[in-house]
Amino acid sequence: MSSKALDAIRTQVMWNRLIAVVEEQAQSLLRTAFGTITREAGDLSAGVYDTKGNMIAQAMTGTPGHVNTMATAVAHFFRHFPQATMKPGDVFITNDPWLGTGHLFDYVMMTPVFLGKKLVAFFASTCHVIDVGGIGMSAKANSSFEEGTLIPHLMIRKQGRLNDELLSVILANSRSPVEVKGDILSLISANDTGARRLVEMMTEFKLVSLDRLAAHILKQSEKGARAAIRTLPEGDWSYEMPLDGYERGLVLKSRLIIRDGRVTVDFTGSSPASLFGINSPRTYTHAYAVFGLKAVIAPHVPNNIGSLSCFDLITEPGSIIDPIRPSPVTARHVIGQMLADSVFGCLAQALPGTVQAESAGPIWILSLYSAHGRVPPEETAGAKPFAVINMGLGGIGGRPGKDGLATTAFPSGVGTIPVEVTETQCPLYFRRKHYLADSGGAGQWRGGLSQVIEIANREAAPFAISAATFDRIRHPAQGREGGLPGCRGAARKGTGAELPDKGIHIIPAGDSLVLELPGGGGLGPPDKRDRSRLEDDLAAGVVTVEAARRDYGYDG
Repeated sequence: MSSKALDAIRTQVMWNRLIAVVEEQAQSLLRTAFGTITREAGDLSAGVYDTKGNMIAQAMTGTPGHVNTMATAVAHFFRHFPQATMKPGDVFITNDPWLGTGHLFDYVMMTPVFLGKKLVAFFASTCHVIDVGGIGMSAKANSSFEEGTLIPHLMIRKQGRLNDELLSVILANSRSPVEVKGDILSLISANDTGARRLVEMMTEFKLVSLDRLAAHILKQSEKGARAAIRTLPEGDWSYEMPLDGYERGLVLKSRLIIRDGRVTVDFTGSSPASLFGINSPRTYTHAYAVFGLKAVIAPHVPNNIGSLSCFDLITEPGSIIDPIRPSPVTARHVIGQMLADSVFGCLAQALPGTVQAESAGPIWILSLYSAHGRVPPEETAGAKPFAVINMGLGGIGGRPGKDGLATTAFPSGVGTIPVEVTETQCPLYFRRKHYLADSGGAGQWRGGLSQVIEIANREAAPFAISAATFDRIRHPAQGREGGLPGCRGAARKGTGAELPDKGIHIIPAGDSLVLELPGGGGLGPPDKRDRSRLEDDLAAGVVTVEAARRDYGYDG
């Protein structure tokens, strides 16, 4: 075998090893985090960067919103802390929404890695912490100042010594200081794990620098993405997506331009920024818009700054997808997680037959609280104070050749939190949680099913739900190529009274909260659905006989 071939094999082995290193970094965070949204749902990300701050590799564990925002977040630290001033044992932190991952609840932790005295790389990680003060996990705020405590780019550990003063400020501004401290220490520890494994790898392969390997990875990734783009038809396609919004309905306008080997998505004309915290900062908009493009165009190409650089984004400052400071942004995923479907609407025109139907969109984050301070004190006398988070997941749109997945978060990819975990943390309990029949849009390939969730209080006291992230209550996921829309979402009390889709709502003592998540849209005409698969749906209770007759023309 030639030396050139051996060198190529060695390089590929090192690349694979690097991915294993960042996956161990992510698993370290997953297994040590205190917050259930990280520990149980996997709402995190981890990655390794070269000395220029370019993301070389990401962990498979994590979400596009975190990974793709972190791809550019690391370089921002260098403006505040020149690399020449960094020392072994230093760790840096921020939760700046515009320079991090889009809202205050995500801390970005960056750790420089030294081989001897030489700076050779950086590790970064992030996760969603349960509380950062302010108004809490709610979209009711009218500015980011109300949403919590912003930590600018600061040093959280200096040469191995934890900055207890900064940590005390963070914890003093959280309603859940124990969990937040645990998550911060877990982020630091995860980066340390990655750093140790990287040094071991470099020692094993006798590397004194990562520069050559990083350049190869980024060059090959960009080359792969460019090659995929060159196979696409050139042209210009547009799509509009109406959304529920908060104080008013909103519209996402996307325009896809493929020309001269480049892909640009232009969101000019999208609605102005909301007065409330559903705005998506540009960094988060870029993360999910590019994820949608890459998922269809170049899914086989590794996700790093090389492949991400092949996609351009145009936004209007002051719009819903590029808000200006200090616009409120806590529930930014309400808009951000619609962006993949928005660009899919354009791609479906450019590449007919290859793009799935619309999905349920943003996760319904179930921020549940005791009603202390929200109702007269006699109503909560003797009741236990609590604040917990669970997840509501809807259905994915029908896919080319496959039905949509049921109760699956797309495009975020996070999991759910077991009901048993939530029930051990508070006096609430889940009366029911099961698939919602007929919730997936009819089609040749049916939309994914959503679910119904009912929650009540074991104590004779009211409780509160922040409905900041409930969407698709007025505008369901649309079908594609003849498929029908998925079902709308719904929120109500067990006694029947409907709840508005946004805001904080009180569930009275003895009553319950009932949520019906939105389903995915169908793909292709329903009359083309294979009869045997339709009968399987009927047997499984996925589709009722009434719906089969109405939507599929079933005559059985």
